Amino acid sequence: MAEENNDNQTNDRRNFLRAGLFLGGSAVAGTILSNTLSASEETSGEKVKVMTAEGQLVEVDRSKIKIATDTLSALANNDERKGIPGKKWVMVIDLSRCKNARKCQSACNKAHALTGPNQWLKVYEMQDNEESSPYWMPKPCLHCDNPPCTKVCPVDATFKREDGIVAIDNERCIGCRFCMAACPYSTRVFNWEEPKQPIHIATGEHTCATSQPRKKGVVEKCDFCPHMLEQGKLPHCVTACPNGVFFMGDENEDTVTNGSETFALSQLLRDKAGYRYMEDLGTKPRVYYLPPVDRLFPFTKEDKEKTEE
Repeated sequence: MAEENNDNQTNDRRNFLRAGLFLGGSAVAGTILSNTLSASEETSGEKVKVMTAEGQLVEVDRSKIKIATDTLSALANNDERKGIPGKKWVMVIDLSRCKNARKCQSACNKAHALTGPNQWLKVYEMQDNEESSPYWMPKPCLHCDNPPCTKVCPVDATFKREDGIVAIDNERCIGCRFCMAACPYSTRVFNWEEPKQPIHIATGEHTCATSQPRKKGVVEKCDFCPHMLEQGKLPHCVTACPNGVFFMGDENEDTVTNGSETFALSQLLRDKAGYRYMEDLGTKPRVYYLPPVDRLFPFTKEDKEKTEE
């Protein structure tokens, strides 16, 4: 019975957008109210935008909103938000090496029990203009240093770790999808249905480091595999790529590696004209790209057809 009550509490927290919450004549949804506040309570003067059950944005005073943290895991509020001490993780993707083998995608899907359209790593066919040649571009979450997604989350479910990783606590996520609207790179996905995952994962202990267990009604994205980094290992996409497209490393050490090759990050970016996608947005991504010049493979769609699931 206790387990059933806990499940009901979790479902209530995630489904409140459909039920709606009203306080003092103002619709207050998109956050969690711990108790009804009296009309005489002092206001802060700071307005916060929240979403009503009908999907409309309204402004309410911040003093009218309280986030209930008593049902959230301690790790979700403390250690896992700090990240790995002394590290500043960075990724480099060499577009000249990508032939659309999609081994990176398959490895990511397997490691995180991802299925269908909710893949965290996607590979796009790109062409800068009509005269230039097309090329393949893998796109994970870019883990921005100035992330728009964290600024709009009303319950602090998506956050920036001290080691540079932008993470999501799916125990906190209420499914408002504000972060999806704010992300200019469209790297986030939403679980409309119950995720298909092994029973030992579905019933396991929640942790932000593995983004598991996955849940219905929440937002997900590439997490840079922090549970692998904590063990001194590279993310699954890096080790699975047969052509060494992905490099991962610590900006503080000025080093990145794909497992078989290691470079000084600063020199690699200088020598290969490294850049950040949509740099003018000011989001400061922690993923750099090397342009698709002097390619190892000619452009072809053959590999996509062979590996597409």
